[in-house]
Amino acid sequence: MSNMPDYRYPAGRILVFAKAPLAGQVKTRLASGIGDQAAATLYAQLVRDTVSTAIQEELAPVTVYADSLHPLFVELREKRGVGLKIQEGADLGLRMYQAIQAELQQADFVVLIGTDCPVMTGDYLAQACRELDAGTEFVLGPAEDGGYVLIGARSAEKELFTGMRWSTSQVMPHTRERLRLMNRRHAELDTLWDLDTPEDLERWQTESRSAVTS
Repeated sequence: MSNMPDYRYPAGRILVFAKAPLAGQVKTRLASGIGDQAAATLYAQLVRDTVSTAIQEELAPVTVYADSLHPLFVELREKRGVGLKIQEGADLGLRMYQAIQAELQQADFVVLIGTDCPVMTGDYLAQACRELDAGTEFVLGPAEDGGYVLIGARSAEKELFTGMRWSTSQVMPHTRERLRLMNRRHAELDTLWDLDTPEDLERWQTESRSAVTS
């Protein structure tokens, strides 16, 4: 008898891009307010929470694309049943492109997310999967800072990931423009926000308290 989940979208894939939670190497802007070790500890929790969000709705198989075989990622593979692969590529754009390209060899669509958006929900991921399953070529989840928290794709298009100034307010506008020039149809989800700064942490804590008391 199989223990595999009964996925709603077995021909889809959800990819979680993550870094090893090493002090001084993750959440450096946040660390300016709470310290390197506290920032790394919080980041590790964000990774765990993101993986939990990705698997909770049993939408599609989930794979963590990590920068190393850090014990956190091995733990997630062994205890949460997710796949684990190492990112390949000279920069973030190429790593994302190569992951999408590799997964689409065996899948109809891919949804790629990071680990910086604590307000992302399973329903948000489900919306992306529904759009892609219905034939939408690309899905974007805009971020308040001008980037995106999610990209879904039915094809791997290198033009969307090369020559992009990542971690700037121009990522989302430039991605929209490139899709327009490529004559590719896309859908956009609600705009969310990333946790990058001490102010973002305070916002998250305030929203979490409100959710508990409401």
